[in-house]
Amino acid sequence: MATVRTRFAPSPTGFMHVGNLRTALYEYLVAKSQGGTFVLRIEDTDRERLVEGAEDVIYKTLEQVGLRHDEGPDLGGEYGPYVQSQRKDLYKPYAEQLVREGKAYYCFCTKERLESLHNQEGIGGYDRHCRDLPQEEVQRLLDAGTPYVIRQKVPLTGSTTFQDAVFGSITIENKEIEDQVLLKADGYPTYNFANVIDDHLMNITHVVRGCEYLTSTPKYNLLYEAFGWEIPTYVHLPLIMGKNEDGSVSKLSKRHGSTSFEGLLEEGYLAPVITNYIALLGWCPKDNQEIFSLEELVKAFSIDGISKSPAVFDYDKLSWFNGEYIKAMGEEEFTSHAMPYYKEVFGEEEKPWSVLYSILPARISKFTEIPGLLGFLRELPDYPVDFFVNKKSKTTLENCPKMLEAALEALEQLPSWELNDIHETLIGLAAKLEVKNGTLLWPVRIAAAGTLVTPGGAMEILALLGREEALRRLKLGLAKLQG
Repeated sequence: MATVRTRFAPSPTGFMHVGNLRTALYEYLVAKSQGGTFVLRIEDTDRERLVEGAEDVIYKTLEQVGLRHDEGPDLGGEYGPYVQSQRKDLYKPYAEQLVREGKAYYCFCTKERLESLHNQEGIGGYDRHCRDLPQEEVQRLLDAGTPYVIRQKVPLTGSTTFQDAVFGSITIENKEIEDQVLLKADGYPTYNFANVIDDHLMNITHVVRGCEYLTSTPKYNLLYEAFGWEIPTYVHLPLIMGKNEDGSVSKLSKRHGSTSFEGLLEEGYLAPVITNYIALLGWCPKDNQEIFSLEELVKAFSIDGISKSPAVFDYDKLSWFNGEYIKAMGEEEFTSHAMPYYKEVFGEEEKPWSVLYSILPARISKFTEIPGLLGFLRELPDYPVDFFVNKKSKTTLENCPKMLEAALEALEQLPSWELNDIHETLIGLAAKLEVKNGTLLWPVRIAAAGTLVTPGGAMEILALLGREEALRRLKLGLAKLQG
């Protein structure tokens, strides 16, 4: 049996949209789940849409999500070059072969003539004006150097049927198919034509792409048949939809939220999370597992798990996934991800990072939330005195000053400012004062944090503030109560 070969063939025209990334991921999984080869090919024949630096975005994104290609422009391989513009001279002989065999023709129509065929709404197809030009007229125009394109000669009657691995048997009436351009006036092939030639020459066995290409697949197949080549297995993926405010869904777009890989990273989603989540947009594992590493996806993936139904991109679900990944992190990995955000709060100051690791993972779904949660550590908020009153902790404006005075006296005696020492001291003090822990710790936490809701309790906050700042804040709280 032939080795499964898939290719990701992006155009360097800007950001990596989540739809493109899902296509790349499924192409990778189709190949790797069957011990096959994953090829990267850059399709840069649409010269007008090229964006500088976009090729780097493609490489960087694939690297960040762990999709390592086996062949490509940077790695080489026996079927190179892997950049379409470097293969430019390859396509014309194939287009001319089809002309000689009566399966394609030269079209000399001007841009103005083609534009005049379209009605006010921009609807209308090519009228096949040059399809049956006499050979002498064709030769005369060629000899005169008249600009031309080469068009495919599509059968005018009958229909074309093909099998798709997801959508089953699809039939399109040939009269619905336009005589598409194969070779443009600048000598570059069109996207469709280059795709077929390259896929054949690179031995691509499985073509994976979005279902918006379903109706154009017969054009590809007519080309394969015209050359007498084997048709690849088609795997068309369901649409990705976004949720609208009114509860309805429509095709995913910027109004739903970030739709590019880079945008999602900037919003605080982790690369492996995006990969994991996108894998489930249109593919269903055989059991109920939701959290997958890339290696686990390779083992679990099969084409028959891909759905025809549109998938809805749910940002809340993505945030849940992100939170689960964060909770599962060890201290070293968590701290490494969190450090840029810690620096926003603490600058270059060293802090007991393990204390933050003990309180933060369960409280965040994105690392970008850290500065907002820890802002009170950088600067004591201006807070009202009634924050000290708490029914559950049995604290009042009368007993809080006593609690803070006792806490200050005990904490000032501490030889070292470690979390364990602070913890033992304050718990011991509550027992000595014969009050509930909360009665002592509530006013200490309010004075130290100046806010009602904090990640972590009084002891963690004191440890993070450091001795000098912690004691300063407790004295300010006491003064506020006594004022």
